[in-house]
Amino acid sequence: MGRRACCPLHGPLLLLLALAATASRVAVAADPPFSCGGAPSSAAFCDAKLPIDQRADDLVSRLTLEEKISQLGDQSPAIARLGVPAYKWWSEALHGVSNAGRGIHLDGPLRAATSFPQVILTAASFNPHLWYRIGKVIGTEARAVYNNGQAEGLTFWAPNINVFRDPRWGRGQETPGEDPTVTGKYAAVFVRGVQGYGIDGAINSSDLEASACCKHFTAYDLENWKGVTRYVFDAKVTAQDLADTYNPPFRSCVEDGGASGIMCSYNRVNGVPTCADYNLLSKTARGDWRFYGYITSDCDAVSIIHDAQGYAKTAEDAVADVLKAGMDVNCGSYVQEHAASAIQQGKITEQDINRALHNLFVVRMRLGLFNGNPKYNRYGNIGPDQVCTQEHQNLALEAAQDGIVLLKNDANALPLSKSKVSSIAVIGHNANDATRLLGNYFGPPCISVTPLQVLQGYVKDTRFLAGCNSAACNVSSIGEAAQLASSVDYVVLFMGLDQDQEREEVDRLELSLPGMQENLINSVANAAKKPVILVLLCGGPVDVTFAKYNPKIGAILWAGYPGEAGGIAIAQVLFGEHNPGGRLPVTWYPKEFTSVPMTDMRMRADPSTGYPGRTYRFYRGKTVYKFGYGLSYSNYSHRFVAKGTKPPSLSSIDGLKATASSAAGAGTVSYDVEEIGSATCDKLKFPALVRVQNHGTMDGKHSVLLFLRWPNATDGGRPASQLIGFRSLHLKAMQTAHVEFEVSPCKHFSRATEDGKKVIDQGSHLMMVGDDEFEMSFTP
Repeated sequence: MGRRACCPLHGPLLLLLALAATASRVAVAADPPFSCGGAPSSAAFCDAKLPIDQRADDLVSRLTLEEKISQLGDQSPAIARLGVPAYKWWSEALHGVSNAGRGIHLDGPLRAATSFPQVILTAASFNPHLWYRIGKVIGTEARAVYNNGQAEGLTFWAPNINVFRDPRWGRGQETPGEDPTVTGKYAAVFVRGVQGYGIDGAINSSDLEASACCKHFTAYDLENWKGVTRYVFDAKVTAQDLADTYNPPFRSCVEDGGASGIMCSYNRVNGVPTCADYNLLSKTARGDWRFYGYITSDCDAVSIIHDAQGYAKTAEDAVADVLKAGMDVNCGSYVQEHAASAIQQGKITEQDINRALHNLFVVRMRLGLFNGNPKYNRYGNIGPDQVCTQEHQNLALEAAQDGIVLLKNDANALPLSKSKVSSIAVIGHNANDATRLLGNYFGPPCISVTPLQVLQGYVKDTRFLAGCNSAACNVSSIGEAAQLASSVDYVVLFMGLDQDQEREEVDRLELSLPGMQENLINSVANAAKKPVILVLLCGGPVDVTFAKYNPKIGAILWAGYPGEAGGIAIAQVLFGEHNPGGRLPVTWYPKEFTSVPMTDMRMRADPSTGYPGRTYRFYRGKTVYKFGYGLSYSNYSHRFVAKGTKPPSLSSIDGLKATASSAAGAGTVSYDVEEIGSATCDKLKFPALVRVQNHGTMDGKHSVLLFLRWPNATDGGRPASQLIGFRSLHLKAMQTAHVEFEVSPCKHFSRATEDGKKVIDQGSHLMMVGDDEFEMSFTP
């Protein structure tokens, strides 16, 4: 059975959808702000034929020192004498254009934007093409809001690409999960979509539809854990972990995505505030990765370098530290307030400011904001009718459908048959609150519909009880819920977390479901006539071992925070109108994991101390559900096709020089990737062909995950396994397809040594897909 549209959308829900379809047909609010539409349009900075860097230098040269300093905060005032309007750098678009920052105003004729699932759920699709299309929609809607005169900036501080290292992290929901490869790929294609680039290929660095920003650089993944806050936390990170975990997503965001923005984080790394780290911002990002764009601090991150961390002795020292490190703009007013005195004290020069302003104005020029009226430029035809379009809303529904993960389905408890369900109880605090579906950093959605409303369209006799007062569930009605469960044919429980439990500035202390949720679920399951269905709405993982092994709980779905169309997507999965194919982008740990200090940044396990390691790559403990886990209403098989998987003959390739070194591990013969060089690395690439078959009776989307493992996984700090490729396929019932991966040994077979160098070990390397393995011996 193929995927089809959800048919029983009628009554109030149909009206909601109809209203959403007309939401974008609004009047134009006002002209957007821009420069060079009149005098002094003859100035060089207004000449679009000149190179942008030359134009930016010309504009900076015309500013007084006072005017220059005024531009160093996220709220940059107008320079009226030059026709430069005010600009607001801070706008948000994590999973849809949002009014969470200062630059976007969804309070005029345009009052909504497409609200996609929170990123952690979208990542569960393992579908880069989907991620790119979401970025593309966000870029289009952002430009439409700007063209409608409801924006004072086009720089959006997304994506969040910190690795989801610890399951308690309140902002893990904003990220693509725990794997650096997935996170890096998400970063690259999302950024390309937002900025108006193709999904791959060359980048036009002089033309931006909107500007995306990779955050938070780097090793940032703690909010407030047992009194340790992100403002003062000093992340002790090894060179090895930086090289293969924390920094790769940012490198991909810059090199593969062409991001035009980077945000440095609040925390220190090995004693140095990231916004004051020249090695990080200038040497690594701008030098090694050739970053071309602007670098912003997180909000008030400059002030805390002095006020909270004590790293800088004075405010002027803090300003000098960040500007000389390579930061360009401060979210906040601290640099604007103290830069003049920093110059007077000789701690910075005007040239330090000029350098920052050059980067800032280059980005504004790349956005076309110094090319006259944007209505007559490349993106000028993007109007308000391109916000909340049916196509965009369909994509939000597709993203929610494809991310939902089926964790348990005993005795085919799902899908439900509409014709056989005469009555259903919907129990749970998350079932009747559309806002709970949106996660954080969301804007006003095009539609607002709850899971309860959608299910009422499927089953006439649908009965609702919240069961808990909130996700905290410190007040419950367990007896009433059990009585309701005993009176109906089927029960669906909507439980989990909300933004009171996990969000920015809030980390969790426990991995169990909060309060009395577990008691409520078990009581309802015991009272119900048939095994119940549990739907979990949460960003971070929860320990639901009790539900996994309770035979009276027939099925478990994880739906993250599924966005504006999440209620529809959940119902379609429950009733078999969509075949679930999502896979977990994070490890679900048992509740005992909370004994591990959240402040311990080590990725690798240390058996001598009992430290279990982190993420599927290095964790050595028990799991509730593993990374990449996900069931379907179909069964799939995977096999390597030997004739199509053709590693090169290493003996015929020049440039391979084996070395034995202590950094690579005692007695290990390895090849330094940097010494091999890009030309030889290209020669080593080979195809890996995988045959995939859908053995079920339903069509479905299925993600093929290609892993690498080593025979001796723990030697030299190697991961237990490492994802090296993934692809999402749509397979009809009983269909067979072939997927070809390009395998690059320099990228995929290499590992980081203790000093952060990448090496390829001589010997066997095993590629895995499903239960099948393919061995390649890396020995010339």
